[in-house]
Amino acid sequence: MPNSPSAPTDLWLRGVAANTGAPAGVLLRLLDPAAGDARRILCEKRCLPQEVMDAAVAHPEAKVRRSFARNPHVPPAQRARLVEDPHDFVRAQVASGPYPRPLPRRPRPLPDDALVSLLTAEDGGEPGLLTADEIAQELVASYQIPPSFRHRMLGHEHPALRIFASQPWSWLTSEQRKALLTDPHPDVRASAERSARTEDPAAMEAELPEESCHHRWMILVNYALSDAVVEACMADPECRWSVAGNPYTSRDVLARLARDVDPGVRERVAGRADLDAVLWAELAEDPDERVRTRARVQPLPRTRAQCQAVDHEMSEDAYDCNCLILEPYEEPDLDWYRACAVSGEVMLRRAAARCATLPADLVSRLAEDPDEEVRHRLASWHPLAPAAIVLAAFVARPRQRPHLIMQSRLPRTGLAHLLGHEDPEVRALAAADPAGRAPVELLTDPDEHVRRAAAANPLFSRDTLETLLQDPATAEGAAANPGLTAVRLHALLDSAGLPR
Repeated sequence: MPNSPSAPTDLWLRGVAANTGAPAGVLLRLLDPAAGDARRILCEKRCLPQEVMDAAVAHPEAKVRRSFARNPHVPPAQRARLVEDPHDFVRAQVASGPYPRPLPRRPRPLPDDALVSLLTAEDGGEPGLLTADEIAQELVASYQIPPSFRHRMLGHEHPALRIFASQPWSWLTSEQRKALLTDPHPDVRASAERSARTEDPAAMEAELPEESCHHRWMILVNYALSDAVVEACMADPECRWSVAGNPYTSRDVLARLARDVDPGVRERVAGRADLDAVLWAELAEDPDERVRTRARVQPLPRTRAQCQAVDHEMSEDAYDCNCLILEPYEEPDLDWYRACAVSGEVMLRRAAARCATLPADLVSRLAEDPDEEVRHRLASWHPLAPAAIVLAAFVARPRQRPHLIMQSRLPRTGLAHLLGHEDPEVRALAAADPAGRAPVELLTDPDEHVRRAAAANPLFSRDTLETLLQDPATAEGAAANPGLTAVRLHALLDSAGLPR
C-alpha cells in the first residue's frame, strides 16, 4: 500500500522494532540514526537475534551500546561483551545492571571474567565523567555479584579482588581474616586492617557520626559498639532495633533487649542466629504473635544466612531490602531449603519458594501450597514453576509483572477469559493470545497498550492489518504484528525513509 502524506511512519518504526517475527535483516536497518526512538526500543526492550546483538555491541555510537547494556532480555554474557568499552557511560551501564530491575528477583549475575574486569579496572584511555572506582561501586550496588563470587576471590592473584572478597569482614572465618591481615600485598593488609577496625568498639565510637546519616546507621547495625554507645542507644527505640540485630551485641544486652517494651526490638532479637536456648524459649512464648513466630519458625541451631533468609520473609514488604544491613557473604545450603519446603511453618516455605535450585518434586509440592504468597514466590523465582501459578502471580501481583512478562513459563495462549479483565496489563496479555480469536473489541480499548497488543495479534488477516497500519490508534501494534512478511516490513521502513 503506498504511503500517504499523513502516514504514521514513526509509529511504524516503533512497531517494527518490537516485532518478534522481524528477521535480522529488517532489525539491522533500525540501528540507523534515522530510526529515532525505534532504535532505543530495539536495543533495550526485546530479545534480539545474535546478528543484531553483534551489531549493537560493535555500533560506533555509544548511546546504542549503552541502550544494549540496559537490555534485561539479553543474556548477561552478551552484556558483558561491553565491560571494556571505551566509553565510561557504557561500562557504567553494564555495571549498574539491566533496567528495569527484575523485581522481586535480582538480575542474573554477570560472568566471573566480566566481574573481574570491572572490579580491577584502572582509569586511563578516553577521559570520561566516571572513574573506574565509581563504576565498580555501581557494580557492587547492582546485585549482579553472587555471594559465591567473593569466596572464589579470596585467593585470587589480583590484590583488588582479595580486598573485595574481604568484605563484609564479620562473615569471614578467623583463618581467612588472618590470611588477609598477613597478605603479601600492602594494599590488602591495609584494607584488612581497616576492616578489622569494625571489631574495635573504641574505633567505631570515635568514628560514629552524631547526626543521623547512612554511615551512623551502618555502624550501629553492623559493627562493634562500645558500652557507652550501647547505653546511649538504649534510650532510643530505633537505635535499640539496630543494636538488637548487631552481630557484636553482648549476651547481657541481648537479654535486656529481649524484654524490651517495643515488640519490633524483641522480634529482632528473636531472629538472631546466636541466641541461647533459654532466651529462645522465652521469646517463643512472647505475648506478641510476630515475636513468637520469629522465634518458633527457626529452632536452634541456625546460621546467619538462614536467619537473613527468614528475616526477608518476615519483613513488612518482602520485596524490599534494607540497604543498611550488609549483604550476606554466603547463602543457605540446598538441604536447608529442602527442609523448609516441607515445613509446617509458612515463613520457611516462603523462603524455600525463592530457591531457584529446589528439585522438581518440591516445586510441585509448593505449587499446591495453601498459602498464596508461597505460590507467588515460586512463580517468580523458580524456572520449573507451573504455568498456572505463573499466570496467577501475573494477574495478582502488578509489581512482579516486569519480571514475569519476560518468562517463557508465563502462558501466552488460553487467555480468552481475561480479555475483559479490569486491569489493562492483564487485558494486553490476553489480547496477544495467538491461539484464540482475533480480539476485535480491544482494537478500540481506552488503553493504548491494550490496543497495541490487540493490533499485534497474528490472527488478524493481512487486509485488516493494512487498515490498522493506517490508523494512528493501531499503527504501532499493527507494525509489530508477526504476521507481516519481511517484504512488507522492509516496505514500511522504506516508507519511513530509513536507509537500506
